[in-house]
Amino acid sequence: MTLDDLRVFVAVCRAGSLSAVARELGRTQSAVSQHVKRLERETATTLLERRPRGVAPTEAGRILYEAAADGITGLDQALRRLGDLANGEGGSVRVGTGGVTVRHFMAEAIADFRRHHPGTSLEFRTETSSRRCFEALLAGTLDLAWITIGPPVPGIEQRPVADLPWVLAVRADDPLASRRSIDTADLTDIRLVRLPPNSISGAHLDAAFTGLGVRVGSDTSVADWDTALLLAELGLGHTVVPAVPGLHSAPDGPLRLVPVPALPPLPVGWAVRRWEALTPLARAFADSVGERTVSHTRGSSSSRFRVAGTT
Repeated sequence: MTLDDLRVFVAVCRAGSLSAVARELGRTQSAVSQHVKRLERETATTLLERRPRGVAPTEAGRILYEAAADGITGLDQALRRLGDLANGEGGSVRVGTGGVTVRHFMAEAIADFRRHHPGTSLEFRTETSSRRCFEALLAGTLDLAWITIGPPVPGIEQRPVADLPWVLAVRADDPLASRRSIDTADLTDIRLVRLPPNSISGAHLDAAFTGLGVRVGSDTSVADWDTALLLAELGLGHTVVPAVPGLHSAPDGPLRLVPVPALPPLPVGWAVRRWEALTPLARAFADSVGERTVSHTRGSSSSRFRVAGTT
């Protein structure tokens, strides 16, 4: 049993396919299969079973997969830290983000972290969804990922940091722009610029609408909150977005942000493989982002939307 055997086995369990792993590793399917067969001989048990589409771990395979995945993650992190020491470097922190995450949640924390850890490498990878962040975390290519908190995911720890209230973004000349807040009745039947329904934040909002009995229409969908705000500013529709740090509307600007207090807030925070296995540098960065996010959401919520209604 070698470390390479275990790495290949873990990859097959995650992909559910011998051929997919063979393509990813640049090997033949037979070579990948040999790694699994060697483990089966040494453990004297069947680890994979064939399915109509691909393979899946048996009960014994799941036991080995869970132990091997945890061990490989910890070993990879240790090897990275040893490599940093050998090269005289200050270490690295690999962060998964969404399209607007860095600007809204991390800008101040990045500057502060760089001042205190000038020799540390910060690596940011933009992922298209929380699911892709989870896959990267499980594969060991990320240390942290900033996500919308959602349902539990095997092998992933989700740590909520803040709850973001929702606001309706409308043009300043819209009849709803002068409101202090928006009732659910005000949302019924309006046309919204929507977030993708397959995103966790979009699914969260759709579920809230359903629970409150709100019917909204939409003929426009965007990939991120900033694009939704731009379309609202251009007068192409209304949009409901979370009140991310730094989001505000100028008194003489074209856009107004009106609170929608009936909507359940959107929980955001960190996803990690194992929190206790994070390097001190990764934990320091996570804490810095969390502290500033909480500070913004608590300290500026009362003033952020003052321009939405009359004073």
